[in-house]
Amino acid sequence: MDNDRKMAVAANRQAWNESAALHKAGEQWAQLVQQVSGPGFSCFDETMSDALHRIDLRGKSVVQVGCNNGREVLSLAKFGAERCLGIDQAEAFIAQAEELNRIAGQDCRFLRADIYDLPADVPRNFDLVLITIGVLNWMPDLEGFFRVVAGLLREGGQVLIYETHPFLEMFEPSAADPYLLANSYFRTRPFVDSDPIVYDGVKDGEVTPSYWFIHKISDVLNGCISAGLQIVRFDEFPHSNREVEYDCYEEQAAQLPMCYVLQACKSR
Repeated sequence: MDNDRKMAVAANRQAWNESAALHKAGEQWAQLVQQVSGPGFSCFDETMSDALHRIDLRGKSVVQVGCNNGREVLSLAKFGAERCLGIDQAEAFIAQAEELNRIAGQDCRFLRADIYDLPADVPRNFDLVLITIGVLNWMPDLEGFFRVVAGLLREGGQVLIYETHPFLEMFEPSAADPYLLANSYFRTRPFVDSDPIVYDGVKDGEVTPSYWFIHKISDVLNGCISAGLQIVRFDEFPHSNREVEYDCYEEQAAQLPMCYVLQACKSR
C-alpha cells in the first residue's frame, strides 16, 4: 500500500504541475487577478460561506489542505481568519498562490508538501482545517489522510469539508445518456486519466497519467472517526459544485445528492 500510495501521489503531483500553465491561459485567471485585489474578496459560494460563518473564524488560524492556486486561502480574510496556511503538493500551483497573495496584499503562507509527509516544522495547533472540492479524490489513502489532518489541529479544533458527493461518480455527463448509471458506487480501482487537469482555463494536450480515487460517504465518515474526529454536522445538497457539465443533474424531479458539507471536531 505504501509503495502504491507513493506512486499515485508522485504521478498526481507531476500531472498537476504539467497542467498548471493551462490554468493561467484563460479568462478566469485574468478575472481572478483583478478580483483578489478588491475589498472583501471571496470565491466561496453561498453554501460554503454559510458554513464558514457558522464556525466563526474571527481571529482564528486556518490551514487549507490542497489549496491549488490559493484563491480560497485568500478568501478566508473576509471571514476574519488571521493566520492562514495553504498546503499543496504541486509547486507550480504554490507559485500561482504566492503571486495572487502578493497581488492581494495579504500575508498568507503557502507550502509545497506531500500531505502524507509534512515537514516537522509545520504548526500542529490550527483552529480549522479546510478541505474543498476534489481534494479527497486525489488521496489514495483516506484513513492516513485524516490522521494527518487531525494532527494539524489543536484539541477542539475543527475540520470543514465541502466536497462533491460520491454518488455523482456513478454517472458520466458526457455519455450519450448521461442519466444511465455508468460506474459502481463501490468501485475500488482509481480512474486513470492522461487529460490535463483543468477546471479553469484551456484544456489541451496530454499530461502524466493521474489517479482519481473513489471514496464512499462511509469511507469519509469512518476516516474521520478513526482519526479521532467527532462528526458535528453533515449536510447534503442538490446543487453541483464541480465542472459545469454536471449541471445537467440539477433540478431533476427525482433530485440527486450532488455535494455535501461535513463539519468535525478533534476530540479533547
